[in-house]
Formats: sequence, C-alpha cells, structure tokens
Amino acid sequence: MIPFSLRTMARIAALLMMIVAFFPLGAEGASSFTRSEETTVPLRVTSGSEQGYTIKVLAIRTDSALLIDLESFARALRLSSRQESGVLLLEETDNAPGSSCQLRTDNNFALIVPRDSQRMKRVVQLQSAPLIMDGKLFLPVRHACRLFTLWLDKDIVYDYSSGIMTAWLSGTRFGDSVGFVGVTRPGETVADIDGRKIPSEPGTVIKGVNVENKANGAVIIFSAAGTAVKTALTKPDETGRAYLTFKNASCNVDALTKLFSGGLVKSVTPDGSTEGGLRFALALDNQGYRIKTVDFQRDEKNNRYLVYVMSEADVKGIRQKEKELQIAKVLNSDIEKWKLNTIVLDAGHGGHDPGAIGGRGTREKDVVLNIVRDLGTLITQKWPDVRVVYTRKEDRFIPLHERGKIANRNGGKLFVSLHCNANNKRTVKGSEVYILGPHKSKAALSVAMLENSVITKEVDYKERYKGFTAEYLIMSSMAQSAFAKQSTDLALEVQNRIDRPNSTNGRGVRQAGFMVLWTPSMPSILVEAGYLSNPEEEKILRDRQEQTKIAYRIFMGLESYRKEYERARLATMGT
Repeated sequence: MIPFSLRTMARIAALLMMIVAFFPLGAEGASSFTRSEETTVPLRVTSGSEQGYTIKVLAIRTDSALLIDLESFARALRLSSRQESGVLLLEETDNAPGSSCQLRTDNNFALIVPRDSQRMKRVVQLQSAPLIMDGKLFLPVRHACRLFTLWLDKDIVYDYSSGIMTAWLSGTRFGDSVGFVGVTRPGETVADIDGRKIPSEPGTVIKGVNVENKANGAVIIFSAAGTAVKTALTKPDETGRAYLTFKNASCNVDALTKLFSGGLVKSVTPDGSTEGGLRFALALDNQGYRIKTVDFQRDEKNNRYLVYVMSEADVKGIRQKEKELQIAKVLNSDIEKWKLNTIVLDAGHGGHDPGAIGGRGTREKDVVLNIVRDLGTLITQKWPDVRVVYTRKEDRFIPLHERGKIANRNGGKLFVSLHCNANNKRTVKGSEVYILGPHKSKAALSVAMLENSVITKEVDYKERYKGFTAEYLIMSSMAQSAFAKQSTDLALEVQNRIDRPNSTNGRGVRQAGFMVLWTPSMPSILVEAGYLSNPEEEKILRDRQEQTKIAYRIFMGLESYRKEYERARLATMGT
C-alpha cells in the first residue's frame, strides 16, 4: 500500500499535469504552477441609475493564474446553478424567457440553450476547458468574464490594476451585440454538453437585410446561413406592400426590422412567423415611383435571396438624387470632422511632483491617476469608436506646456484634466469644475495659482514660461473663446454629476487661468475632485471604490455632453 503522504503527492502531481494541459505556456495560466491558495475577487455589479452592489466571488490564486469558481460567479450575478452528472448547469432567473449555459470539465465548449424554442442554440468555444477542484469548476478570471459576456450579452470585465471584476447589467450592451456568437445554423449537427449529437432542423437563418437603390428600381438582398428553403413572393397590393415568405426559417426580428428613407423601398419588416416559416413585409413607395415588376431570385453561390423591384426611370429624378448624394457626401465629411472621436485625459502632477497632500498622507498624483485610468477604461468599454489618449498613465512628471501639446498632436476633441484641491481652511470641501478664463474670485485665483505652481518643479521654468504673462492669458482665453460654449456645457454636465452633498463651495462652473488649459485647441475643463485638506473628503478620495465612482460620474457627464453635442451638430448640418 502506498503511504498516505506519497498518495497525496501523487494526487498533487496529477493536478499539476491537468493544469499544464488546461493552461499552456503563454496563456493566462502558465505551466509554472507550484502552489495555490483560496481567495476572493470583488465583483462590482452596476444595474442602472447608479444602482448596484459589490460582492466577493470565490477564487483560487496560483503562481501563474487567478481562477474563478463559476458557481460563485453565477450566484454573484444572481443566476442559479446546479451540477448534474458532472455537468454544471447555469440558468438565468430574472430575465424572461432567458437561457441556460451548460459546461463540463473535459469540454472546451459551452452550450447555451434558450427557453424560447423559436431561438437558436449557441455553442461557444472556451479559451480553456474548466478545471475541477474540490467538486467546483474553475476558469481563469479573464476566460470566465468572456464566457459570461458572450452568454448574457453584457459587459463583464476584469481590471488587472485594481483586481476588481465589473459587470454592467443594465440596458443593452455598448458596441456590437455578441448575443449571436456561436449560433448553430439549421442543418448542422452539434455536440450537446453530454456528448450526444443534436440534429438541427434543416432550414435557414436570415442574417441580414440590405437594399441597393438603382436608377431603374431597387434590389432587396437577404443574406442567409443554412440550407436552401422554399420561398414565395406575393405581388404588391394597392398600398405597395409585398410579402416574401421563407419555409422553415428564422431570424432575429429586432435586428432585421429595417427602415429606409429617400428610396423606392420604405421598410422591410419580419411581421411574425407563419406556420413552419418566416414572412417579411416589403413596404414599397408606389406613390413616388411607378412600379413595373417585382421578381425574386436565389443567389446560390453566395446564399442570398434577391428581390428585384423595377420602376420606370425618371431622368430628372435621378439627376436630383445624384445631386443630393453629393451634398450628403460633403455633409458626412463635415460630420466626421466634428465627430467626438478622441478624448484626452490628463492626470495632474506625477513623478517628483506629488501635488496636494492630505493629513493622512494621501497624494494628489496617486488619486487622480487612478480616477483617470478608471475613466479611460469606462470610455473604451462604453464607446468603442472613441480613442482615449492619456498625458500620463503612470507615475511620471509631465511639464504643463507638454500636456496641451499631447492633446493637439493626437487630434483631441475634448481635454479633461483631473486634480484634487487643498485649502488652509480644513472645513472647505466639495468638487469644482473650471474652464480657462480670467479669474472672477479670489478663491478661483488661489486654486489656479496652486495648480500653476507646478512649473517651479520643471528645469529652466523661468526661461520656458517667461512669455506666459497676464496678457498671454487674455490671448489664450480669446483663442479658447471658439470653444467657450462647448467647454462651459461640458463643465456643467460634469459638475452636475460629481457634486457631493453638503459641499461648502456652491455649484456652478468657474473660470481661472490654469496654464494646463492654455495650449489645447479644443473644449477643455479642469476637474477638482475634492479637497484633500478636508479630513472627511480625504477619506473619500483615498478609497479605491470611491475613486471609481467619481470616474463613473464624470463619464456620465461626458455621455450627456456627447449626446447633446452630436445632436446639435447634426441639426446644424441639416441631416
């Protein structure tokens, strides 16, 4: 009989071999695993309107990986879980009709099964197979977040710098939906989680609808996946409505409801499934166009279904439309020019310049760097089309004059500088938002002088800044006047959201001669997140979770500003 200690060592060796197999070198879990310890990872769940909760998720930390217990993760997201015959079954409980996700240890695939029989199953490939320890299934933290993101179609991420997972469960996912990743096409045979083969019904999935306008009509294109199915087309009625019916087909009704303007085709709408099929209503403009014929053809090579709508050619109308297209092209170019696609984030101070220091030793440079990183992460996650530029992402010193140059070189459309305040009166507290301009109060002047004093920490600052006089401030303010309204609007939106109760400062946007705002050629604001000289506020500002909340509130201000800014631009350009 093998002694107990040797048997234990044999089990550990077997576990090591499993981990090496599941986490190859170069992946998140490397083969250098030598020890493990049980721990927890905070999960911050946001459920909308600044509501949410933070809960700890069971995890195991090794030398090379952080592994998350999938059942604990599911419970934290308010999902149900149970194990049956070696299969982990996770289910949505609140969302109707919802779906389930099935996993097992020796399988690199997760099977997602909707309760609604009209919707398709999905098979999602995992980046590594789940690892079982003490009867629990684990995945590396990044892989686990990806799995729940693909399943629930919500943003769920892990921040390595803070060690916190965050889940945004309210509303729809920002960016492209991932709810159709892994959809099994009709006609395919897929492996169920227990190894059984599930034959899908032969048929097709309509995945896209597009309209190409021609000089003598239009072509409606239905792109499909799956096998060919019988199709029937009815001619337009007196209202111009025709119907295209697919036998044994399905689609995402919301995604394929299309409205068009300025052409022969007004809309294409899946108006509900007929018995054993799917019907699209085609609304045609028979008032503005004289429709001659409507025909149907299948493009077998590209698996597309084409509806040809022929109308009498209107030469005068064609020339008018070409002119309108040229005008639209110019307008779209202008819209791109003014599109808010680059935001520059400036964390004040840094390096040998700590900025303001609180009574408990809290340094301004550390607080604002954390807030800026959180804010940049939010922008990147929520607005994939917006580029974030940082003047600094680590603890290093950047001269004031260089910060604005970084913004200009990168084509910034907004400049947001983050700071913390200080005052001889320890009772003063509250956040403030500034724009560039001559100071209108002694308090504003004091804040500007405090932030501008950083130049004394620069080499040859007297020579470098000898031209930055009061007259230069006036000229810079005049140059910034082109962005004065946008800067003020942005400052108001941010101030309205970061202002804390019991502030002694009052509300409203302020202006002062901050040197960091002199150079950027774009709408610019400077945010003072609070007073480190106030013991109560220092306690808030040094708290990591409170820093993330401040970043989120600033983002909400940016979001409100962006919506109004782009709406106003479109209205001005007549689109």
